[in-house]
Amino acid sequence: MNLNVYRCDGKLLAIDCGIGFGGPENPEIEVMVPDPVWLAERRDRLVGLVITHAHEDHVGAVAHLWPMLRCPIYAGPFVSAVLRRKLGEAGLLGEAKITTVPLSGRIKLPNFDLEFLRVAHSVPEAQAVAIRTRHGIVVHTGDWKLDPDPLIGEPTDEAAFARLGEEGVLAMVCDSTNALVEGHSGSEAEVRRNLTAIIRSLKGRVAVSCFATNVARVESITRAAMAAGRQVALFGRSLRNAEAAARECGYLTDIPPYVPEDEAGFIPDDNLLLICTGSQGEPRSALAKIGADTHPQIALGEGDTVIFSSRMIPGNERGILLLQDQLARRGCKVMTADDHMVHVSGHPARDELRRLYQLVKPKYAVPVHGEWRHLSEHAALAKELQAIPVLVEDGDVLQLAPGRPDVVEGVPTGRLAVDNGRLLPINGGVLAARKRMLFNGVVMASFAVDEAGRVRGTPVVSAPGLLDGDEHIGAQLAADLARAVGELPNGLRREDDALREAARAVLRKAIGRRLRKRPNVEVHLLRV
Repeated sequence: MNLNVYRCDGKLLAIDCGIGFGGPENPEIEVMVPDPVWLAERRDRLVGLVITHAHEDHVGAVAHLWPMLRCPIYAGPFVSAVLRRKLGEAGLLGEAKITTVPLSGRIKLPNFDLEFLRVAHSVPEAQAVAIRTRHGIVVHTGDWKLDPDPLIGEPTDEAAFARLGEEGVLAMVCDSTNALVEGHSGSEAEVRRNLTAIIRSLKGRVAVSCFATNVARVESITRAAMAAGRQVALFGRSLRNAEAAARECGYLTDIPPYVPEDEAGFIPDDNLLLICTGSQGEPRSALAKIGADTHPQIALGEGDTVIFSSRMIPGNERGILLLQDQLARRGCKVMTADDHMVHVSGHPARDELRRLYQLVKPKYAVPVHGEWRHLSEHAALAKELQAIPVLVEDGDVLQLAPGRPDVVEGVPTGRLAVDNGRLLPINGGVLAARKRMLFNGVVMASFAVDEAGRVRGTPVVSAPGLLDGDEHIGAQLAADLARAVGELPNGLRREDDALREAARAVLRKAIGRRLRKRPNVEVHLLRV
């Protein structure tokens, strides 16, 4: 989840705007976005939002947050094609202005002169950004790797980075994802060769799951299937959107149209391959529905094979393993990057980091994009390569010039949950209540009183997830409530708000005593 901001002489430039996922530590949240409150309050100084590439953690939050920022958007052709679809779905395409920047192009904004540099990554047309200011050049790498044969698009433009190094670079803000990994990240061409050999050897239906925007991987899977005499169907909306954007930008031109979802089930098993969303175990993805046998168009079972052509993003392990177990229970053979060469990373390993530092020769290094251990290992490597490392955390304002870099202030940061079109603070009341209900349950009570506050009839108490249909405890709680209300002072019983709060307190104590839980308690009071 990325949102980076550069400030120069009062003007602000934002780079990337992505989503994250809740994970096991936030089970009540599916999708998160950065909280842009600090930036939104200063949007009159915001000259633009630059998107480096089309991965969700870099572009996925634009449609959610643009109404708060309302600034021009700058992106390469493929990112623009993906973003137009996202903004169109959000009803914002007519409002948000997208300027498509040619690959390796250059644009000038107030106080910022931006040069885009082609980099290889697991998505077409990823670009780094060289930010020229009157104080010096800052290279913002985005996500990148050194792949000699990325299959779609050109390799990283090492000559352009070397030219910047000769010009003189003040600082490089650089990807740290694989800073712990020695050697090289590997090439997409090697994955294509392996997938071709593996798929040719398989019988039955084959499903392959990968990131939708990894167009080179989608093409490799498709070509491997065609070489094995299989027809290919895409399962998942994000895959279909990525395919449309890729064809719009001139990719996949010699790939025939994919089989529609509703026709795939009629193709003989040995002649069918599915490319599916869901490599990260997303519960509403196509592969998750197939694993649960709830997909309306297709099923997998005994004798079929599922290949996970991706890595586990930290935090998603539980969901992925659960999905793989569901598929195995259905009789599918599951193949992953742990046991077969079916995936390479899109991020630089240590040899690639060394090479880029040798080309760019930055005075200062600012490791980003990773956990703290990745950042610290990257910093140590940068120091070995004659750059002065500076470690920062979310919200730190790092002054790069004039003078020696230093964290001069902090700004408020946070995360918002995307909740059916709403943006909710993660630490706010709605999600806090939802989390309490998730772990402690909820108790709902309804009772009627007359004008004097005397209970009429029998209260009804339900506690889904706590009592599990135990009517005996429910009846006891109802009796406790009626008795406690009858013992309240006359004046309090005549005030609705005070009576509701007293009833909540009674139920909290009763549940705590019987079940050792502290649930959310909701009381519905009817005065007759």
